[in-house]
Amino acid sequence: MHHETLLPNGLRVVTAEMPHMASVAIGIWVGVGGRHEPARLNGISHFIEHLLFKGTKRRSAARISEAVEGIGGYLNAFTDEEHTCFYARAHGDRWPGLLDVLADMFLNSRLDPDEIRKERAVILEELAMYRDQPGELVHDLLNEAQFPEHPLGRPVIGTRASLRRLHRSDFISYLGSHYTTGATLIAAAGNIAHADLLRYVTELAPAFRSGSRPAFEPFDRPPAGPRVRLHTKATEQTHLGLGVRTASRHDPRRHALRLLNVVLGENMSSRLFQVIRETHGLTYNIQSSLSTWADTGDIVVSAGLDSSELERTLRLVIGEFDRLAARPPGLAEVRRARDYILGQFDLSLESTENHMMWLGEQWLNHDSFTPPVTIRDRIAAVTPAAIHRVARDFLTPPHRTLALVSPRDSDRGLARILGDR
Repeated sequence: MHHETLLPNGLRVVTAEMPHMASVAIGIWVGVGGRHEPARLNGISHFIEHLLFKGTKRRSAARISEAVEGIGGYLNAFTDEEHTCFYARAHGDRWPGLLDVLADMFLNSRLDPDEIRKERAVILEELAMYRDQPGELVHDLLNEAQFPEHPLGRPVIGTRASLRRLHRSDFISYLGSHYTTGATLIAAAGNIAHADLLRYVTELAPAFRSGSRPAFEPFDRPPAGPRVRLHTKATEQTHLGLGVRTASRHDPRRHALRLLNVVLGENMSSRLFQVIRETHGLTYNIQSSLSTWADTGDIVVSAGLDSSELERTLRLVIGEFDRLAARPPGLAEVRRARDYILGQFDLSLESTENHMMWLGEQWLNHDSFTPPVTIRDRIAAVTPAAIHRVARDFLTPPHRTLALVSPRDSDRGLARILGDR
């Protein structure tokens, strides 16, 4: 059973009561991420995520970890383009301790200058690690090419230059203006009663900073592809990220896009996996993923392959794009994609952590709750014709952007393969 309460100061509390479960997962969410940052502060949301683990007025960094792990729990956080979440999971009867630690981190971080100095070094090492991984680097390059001169095109982790110029005063100011009640949500799922959680949060609520949800720079530029971005690097393989700009999470076509992505490349039954790996043996793995944000989205095809096979692989991938845009997929193929999505959705909601994540995303992304049965019905209602329409809308040359991390020193001829004739 799902419950939601909006407190007078704007803080929202949402709960999925699952009394049959042994565990509970609790998260403090903020509707703030990389796209809310001006260029000068690129990476500050992710940096703050790290700093809130580094000690409060009541607990050292070690005591924070011990307070959760010492009761058999798990503590973590993440930052993406539009959200930051601090969350923990433990046995159901331990939830007051989890929330106490999370609230202490969120409200009482010391932002100690020495900890800032050390954590800056840690994040710079994290950044170096990602840049040494071609599969990670290629996605940063693709975002930069798809969303040029825009926050969505900048890395969530920041850059070496932006990380080095962040100071304690920036963190204090950013927390005060962005980590506000209008942007904050407390979500819980598992063996917990909403009324009990609400009583606890109501006592904490006055300590949260009042304010409305921060705005962000919209992205409303028309597609300008096809584009190619090559980063020459001494790697064993060529790593490619082929993106197509799509629609936002509010667009009525989003459910058809979800099925299109499964048909195209989300799993081993998909067209790309069957053609590129199983039929032609060109890569160990190829997959596509769908992302949606408040005002735009994309589908990204990712693969690592022998550099000499790049042109052949691209032609095969574009061939599948064109085939989906030319005619609807068959009923059996759509049925398999639909059943895969519904099965994955049901399995994910069996986990208290995943269920809490789903709740947080529902409320922060849509400011409302859509029952699981309604989502299932909307997915089930997608027809082959609807998938064909979104393929024609988005899998076309103007929407295509290719990023490569490769030992190749030239991208000659690649734009032509993408459809630039």
